[in-house]
Amino acid sequence: MQLNTNDQKISEQPAIIKLLSRMPEEVADSFTDEQLTHLLTAVGSRGWGKHKVDFRGTFKLPFYQWRYYYVLLAGRNYRELSRQERRMSLTITAFISSLFIIFSATLGLLVLYLVKSALGIDIFPGFSLGIWDWFKETVL
Repeated sequence: MQLNTNDQKISEQPAIIKLLSRMPEEVADSFTDEQLTHLLTAVGSRGWGKHKVDFRGTFKLPFYQWRYYYVLLAGRNYRELSRQERRMSLTITAFISSLFIIFSATLGLLVLYLVKSALGIDIFPGFSLGIWDWFKETVL
C-alpha cells in the first residue's frame, strides 16, 4: 500500500524522511510502504505546528453516552495547494471581492443620494425614493 500525495512516494514524504532520519539505518530500511503509510497517519497530525488560533475541546450531551470533540484551527497555510484547492481559492476570492465591490458601490451611491438630497438637488422633479425622508425621521 502506498500513499500518494501529489504523486509522491510514501518514502519521499517530508514527515517520513524526518521520522526515519532519527532511526538507525537498518531499522529505517526495514519498513514497508504499508507500515510507512500507517506511521504517517499516526504522526502526520503532529506536523501541523502551532496555529494562531487553536481551540479544542470536548463535550457530552445530556442523555447520550458519547462524548464529542471540536477543533477550530486557523493560521498561515504553509502547504502547497492542489489544483482543485487553488481553483476553489480563486473562486472564493473572486466571490468575496465581488461582494465587497457591490457593497462599496451601493454604500457610495447611498451616501451620494443623501448628500444630494441634503443639498436640495432635485434631479427628477416630483420623484423621490423616500430614503431621505426616512433618514431625516430615523437618524436626524
